[in-house]
Amino acid sequence: MKNFSRRKFIKNTGVLTGFTIVQSHVLGKTLGHIAPSDKLNIAGVGIGGVGRRNLANMKTENIVALCDVDWKYANKTFNDYPSASKFKDWRDMFDKMGNSIDAIMVATPDHTHAGVTAHAITLGKHCFTQKPMTHSVYESRLLTELAREYKVATQMGNQGNSFDWCREIAEWIQAGTIGEVYEVHCWTDRPIWPQGLMKPSSGMTIPPELDWNLFLGPAKNRPYHEVFTPWNWRGWWDFGTGALGDMACHIMDPIYWALDLKYPSKVSGSSTLSNLYSPPHAQMVEYTFPARPKKGSVKMPEVKVVWYDGGLLPPRPAELEDGDMMGDTNGGIIFIGTKGKIMTGCYGMEATLLPKHKMKDFKKPTPWIPRVKGGNGDIWKSNAHEQDWIRACKENPENRTESTSHFGFSGPFNEMVVMGVLAVRLQALNRTLKWDGDRMEFTNISPNDNIKIVSIDEFSVTDGHPRFNRQFEEMNAYEASNEWIKHTYHNGFTLPPMPKSQ
Repeated sequence: MKNFSRRKFIKNTGVLTGFTIVQSHVLGKTLGHIAPSDKLNIAGVGIGGVGRRNLANMKTENIVALCDVDWKYANKTFNDYPSASKFKDWRDMFDKMGNSIDAIMVATPDHTHAGVTAHAITLGKHCFTQKPMTHSVYESRLLTELAREYKVATQMGNQGNSFDWCREIAEWIQAGTIGEVYEVHCWTDRPIWPQGLMKPSSGMTIPPELDWNLFLGPAKNRPYHEVFTPWNWRGWWDFGTGALGDMACHIMDPIYWALDLKYPSKVSGSSTLSNLYSPPHAQMVEYTFPARPKKGSVKMPEVKVVWYDGGLLPPRPAELEDGDMMGDTNGGIIFIGTKGKIMTGCYGMEATLLPKHKMKDFKKPTPWIPRVKGGNGDIWKSNAHEQDWIRACKENPENRTESTSHFGFSGPFNEMVVMGVLAVRLQALNRTLKWDGDRMEFTNISPNDNIKIVSIDEFSVTDGHPRFNRQFEEMNAYEASNEWIKHTYHNGFTLPPMPKSQ
């Protein structure tokens, strides 16, 4: 990929009576500000799935380029924007159209989020990147620092962050409604895709519409198989992050915001059978966060946050009436404080005190956290999250109001989420892992620690008798954890260096 410097000028002039007239939006882009009435040129990378919905919510702007490794899967989106240029390789897109693109939307599989986004930032492009923001802890830190250095507008695609209920929960907690929160439980109905899988024993013919090498990107080479893509990539460690990575960026968002969290100090994971290749069918992750400074008059003590997925649920609150569902069909949150409990549905929707009859006399705190335009609508129909980012893209970076889930917020948040993934992968160490967030490392894994992880798990019945073939791969836990925190990139793909402040 060519080493583009940040764009300083767009050649877009008109000539009248010997004078060059530069259009107002060109001067605006050069000076770091675009009039709200002027349109951004947006490129979409990863457009066959949720990226299509994100682009539809950005249709107030010019969609000028579309990039996807699978043109069959992406075809419906190509048809949405027939004048947009089409690419399979985002590096080719930047080489050929870099000077014509102001901003990008990234909705590729998790393992390629960071590469696309990081290089786009170094080219001065504003970035909207789907959740989870990255596949690894290091990648999250890198995007956070790059966004700060290059002063671009950013947004992680956890759309609930733009909605009123996330702010309302923070206001309830920080007003002391349930006292000091010391424990939180949260859960999801995911996964809704296959997990707990063994790697395929053979490959398949690559579909003509798919560039398999570009799908792999920085991951290790392997034969193509339909179990990997489209969509099922979430259920493979090399490409996705399982149910935790998929949904914690939504469900844990109100927790992270309301309790003013950053890095956990300890984490432990447990699950159904865990193997080397695919996230387990169900898992629990317990984070411990140290005490934080007061928010207003409310103390923020050490807090335990427990995640459940795959059908696992927290203990049922005694205050919840028989027959009432915990949360909603997609998941939920229960905050436990010294003076009471709050329960919500997925995304923090429909918050209620427990027992619910307390809501009758409850006077909600006067709102003080600014709301996002459109954030009180239907989350499935609103474009509030994407439009908040577009607004930020058009503001001067020196006095920009950052979008609600900008990388300065969502980067550390995402580090916490994907670090929890490692607690499950490392559970065979049989210990609570101690985490140094600033240094991005586990402090109680030594170079002499080894773990055994299931690599083959086969079952058959012969003459009425069960036959089991479970085998393990032994590996150095210290080396494995470091690799999972900061991936080795393969196949010629790279990341820009970490800014020197880190």
